[in-house]
Amino acid sequence: MNIPKLLVTIGVVLIIAGVLWQVGGRFISLGKLPGDIFIKRGNTTIYFPIVTSIIVSIVLSVILYLIGRFR
Repeated sequence: MNIPKLLVTIGVVLIIAGVLWQVGGRFISLGKLPGDIFIKRGNTTIYFPIVTSIIVSIVLSVILYLIGRFR
């Protein structure tokens, strides 16, 4: 296992994710997508980010697949 290469790869992925989070936040509001369940009754608020979770899961799966493929 090549630890320095793995750490550099993880660092690059985190930098890219951070930049996309900052830039993409203006265009795509994660957490407020259609399909996310939001229930507010009185003083109680319940939020289930179902669609947001699915999208984040797919993106992370693709990233981890690509990292695994190029190792």
